[in-house]
Amino acid sequence: MATNNDDFLKKLLATFRVEADEHIQAMSSGLVEFEKMPAGEQRSETIESIYREAHSLKGAARAVNIAEMESVCHALESVFAGLKSDRVAATPALFDLLHQTLEALRGLLDSAGQAKAGAQKQAVVALVRRLEAALKDAVQDATPAASVAPAELGANSDPATGLPTSNRGVETIRVRTAKLDSVMRQTEELLAPRLAAGERARELRELGTTLAVWKKELAKLRPAMRVVERSFGQAQQTSGAAIAQRELTKLLEYLDAEPPLMKLLEDRLTKLEASAAHDHRALSAMVDGLLHDVKEMHLLPFSSLLEAFPRMVRELARDQGKQVELVIGGGEIEIDRRILEQIKDPLNHLLRNCVDHGVEQSAAREHKGKPAHATLTIAVAHKDSSKVEILVADDGTGIDVAKVKTAAAKLGMMAAEELEKLNEREALALVFQSGVSTSPIITDLSGRGLGLAIVRERVERLGGTIALETQPDKGTSFRIVLPLTLATFRGVLVRAGDQMFIIPAVSVERVALVAVKDIRTVENRETIALDGQALSLVHLADVLEISRAPGEAANNVQVVVLGLGVARIAFRVEAVLAEQEVLVKALGQQLKRVRNLAGASVLGTGQVVPVLNVPDLMQSAMRPAASPLASVTDEQHAAAAKRAILVAEDSITSRALIKNILESAGYNVTTAVDGVDAYTALKAGTFDLLVSDVEMPRMDGFDLTAKVRSDKRFAPMPIVLVTALESREHRERGIDVGANAYIVKSSFDQSNLLEIIRRLI
Repeated sequence: MATNNDDFLKKLLATFRVEADEHIQAMSSGLVEFEKMPAGEQRSETIESIYREAHSLKGAARAVNIAEMESVCHALESVFAGLKSDRVAATPALFDLLHQTLEALRGLLDSAGQAKAGAQKQAVVALVRRLEAALKDAVQDATPAASVAPAELGANSDPATGLPTSNRGVETIRVRTAKLDSVMRQTEELLAPRLAAGERARELRELGTTLAVWKKELAKLRPAMRVVERSFGQAQQTSGAAIAQRELTKLLEYLDAEPPLMKLLEDRLTKLEASAAHDHRALSAMVDGLLHDVKEMHLLPFSSLLEAFPRMVRELARDQGKQVELVIGGGEIEIDRRILEQIKDPLNHLLRNCVDHGVEQSAAREHKGKPAHATLTIAVAHKDSSKVEILVADDGTGIDVAKVKTAAAKLGMMAAEELEKLNEREALALVFQSGVSTSPIITDLSGRGLGLAIVRERVERLGGTIALETQPDKGTSFRIVLPLTLATFRGVLVRAGDQMFIIPAVSVERVALVAVKDIRTVENRETIALDGQALSLVHLADVLEISRAPGEAANNVQVVVLGLGVARIAFRVEAVLAEQEVLVKALGQQLKRVRNLAGASVLGTGQVVPVLNVPDLMQSAMRPAASPLASVTDEQHAAAAKRAILVAEDSITSRALIKNILESAGYNVTTAVDGVDAYTALKAGTFDLLVSDVEMPRMDGFDLTAKVRSDKRFAPMPIVLVTALESREHRERGIDVGANAYIVKSSFDQSNLLEIIRRLI
């Protein structure tokens, strides 16, 4: 019996977590919206909605016996009731406290049903006291929220539990996503028999056509055989001729008697063909309808993803002393839940980039004649019936192309001469390469040059594209185009060499027939002119490292033009066979990452055909087999043992920790106890990099950095500050004195330190 009760409680808590998370998210989004609104009726409606969410969460917490959460919600109700009646002033400090409270609620939710530590209980009690103190300071005669009459809660709340009752009549249920995914996979599997049924119907049509052709040829042959028979009868008979005449006569008699049999076979084949076509149409209608309905079940509005971003942008901007407003549009557009889950991190990276790199401080904006408040925009719109476009834009400084080229040159990605030849669009594309960053300093927030590389990788993995536009002092915008669903997609079936491959149609810009005489050679590469643009032409078989199909030279060749971002390349193929719906199958754990392949698909004939990975294909066509960046990285690892690093740290423990980490990575390490000791060591020895604490006796890290930068002998040396000071002012001072990286000890990770050092030296 106890086991049954435990199972019931687990299920109840699982249900509560889902509901509570919705309430907390709704309150968080409502608070951000409320903070931006001017006083008025709409603001009153917003705080009323937040108040109801807090009351409903309190009732739900009471139902599952989570007293701490109930206590916090009770205090929140008091504050929201005061805001609703205008007896409490809406100050920035109060909003900060309310957001901290919601974070605490999230922590309580994560630990619901587990043994709670005493420190956590104390934190909850302290939070409740702070809320009560804030309310008491704002108004002396506040009416406790507990005294609010049930009628005030409206007809949509249950007075016993506080749970909303407005959806009691709505026919909805909660289904675990694992079950939904299972149904989706099984439904997608029906695509294979649908394609097979279409293939059988096509084969029967071809067989009927073959029979009809054979009948016509036979009808043409019969008169000629009659003439031969008559000539045998008129000629002088020999024994051999008589035998031949008899055999010919028998054959003609058989053919004359065969039409009924032929007619029976023809009728039977026609019925089978019609039946197969009918079955294919019926199966297609059912599968397409079922697949459409299951896809619809997987669709979620973008708002379910975007509602968490306003609060994130608010806190990030406040930490950096900036004023930023996030404007969201198109949240009602629905997209596959699996795509929403995968695109969350890329959007997070882009927003952090916009706030950290793109948006200026308010004073700098006003100096340029801009509004003090910067504007970030996330706009979602339908690209066409199968794609959606996400615009992420800011009205900040824009991206400095010269700095991008400098960062790329520092990484050894290209020779200086090649970088100078790049136009603005080609140079901007470099920001999506790993390691390229225009940030003047590396921090725990940004500067490593990984964010945009991760964004591009994730978007391309989803079958999408990303494009970048920027204007100096006007801002930067990223346009992401994604498919609406991950289930099936349209694919172009081509033949390269003696094998067939499928290319996702979303990446195919056009298919063309090009005359051989129009193919030119530019810088040892074949090129063609299409739409007034010169495109590189490569053999798909060569890129895939398979043999070209033998055959005679033709006057024309077939090409498939693929586009990815700003890049376009024409791939020469032996034949473009068809375009059809495709279901991609993973290659399995043993072949988890095969270059140029995204998976495989089964045709209606039962043949397994590889599905090509367009981003890999483009890179394989543009770059040599060996990656220059990989070579540089290998050289850095090999040379690590030759590098000398000076560590300035007054704490014995921290000094020993950093020294051990660096020596384990193969560096020669010298330590100093403060800034004066470090500067003396610099003059006495030769070092490739300085790692310094900030708070040290005699000379702190800021003064040490400034002194090093002012000395011509040491000025080029990279400097990494590792400190407990994490305020915006201290970070800015680190930039001002010339530090290359600023690592906060609270978020210290040895892999981050080593990765930063490898980048700097």
